[in-house]
Amino acid sequence: MAFATVAHADRASFVDLAKRGWNYELRTTMVGRDMSIPVHINGRDLAGASLCLVGERPHPASLEIINAFRDLAHHVFGKPLTMRYAGRSATACGAGRTVVLRLYSGYPPNGDLSNDLGWLNQTYQLGLPKRRAYAVSSPAMAQTFFGRRGLGTHIMVKQPALERVGALEALFYKSILIEELFQSFSFGMDIILFDRAAEFQSKLQELPTNLHRLNWESRAFMRALLNSNPPGLCAFDVFMLHAVAQAPVDQTVDPAFIEYIDLEYDRLLIEAQQTMQDPRFAAIIAPGCQRPEI
Repeated sequence: MAFATVAHADRASFVDLAKRGWNYELRTTMVGRDMSIPVHINGRDLAGASLCLVGERPHPASLEIINAFRDLAHHVFGKPLTMRYAGRSATACGAGRTVVLRLYSGYPPNGDLSNDLGWLNQTYQLGLPKRRAYAVSSPAMAQTFFGRRGLGTHIMVKQPALERVGALEALFYKSILIEELFQSFSFGMDIILFDRAAEFQSKLQELPTNLHRLNWESRAFMRALLNSNPPGLCAFDVFMLHAVAQAPVDQTVDPAFIEYIDLEYDRLLIEAQQTMQDPRFAAIIAPGCQRPEI
């Protein structure tokens, strides 16, 4: 299945997706943020960082996804993605090159989110407004801030509350965790797909979906979100991880990054094919880039 996924790749469509997904701009920013802090965007910036888990201990299903992604990151970037559990608070994560991943179930922990971002703000001098309260706006969200002492990256993902969950719930929690990890460690942006009849090529692609009135734990919410994009990484996503890891560019939003992808397309495609066939990463790959039948 993995080989078929990559074999049908198309240079023009991959280059076009890369232009749309790696075109990050600070079009808006948090009110009150220190705008004098320079912004430097390179998808390799978190290669070799440490993953610090806080909040709940990872559910076995969450741990499977996290470890598969860690293996993939190590394979692609050539640097281990170390991990440890630091307890309930991010303050125990340390001040090194660290990505904070808060796992929770049940009600959104707004207070914990505010405390985490407050600590990141102080540690990395992010220039965020002091004593600001933050609210969880989605069951999965990731934010990277540029500070005077480096990047401050915070990921918050809802996970199952029960040891055993049904097929729909398991796929939902898997999908949202994969998406936040991939975007955080690649700097890929959401790509809106308006044609509902089109085939997906990337986990970054999303069909517009109105979920505002649905409870996050409802089956209707989970089904709607799963129908909006693939549940795992597609050939293009693995291809782009290799491109991000190898491109000799200062920033992965530079036009030279797209030029590199076009020039090295054939080689990167072969590497993506080989990576997708590795059983270590099977838990986070979406064969054929298909939405699940649920």
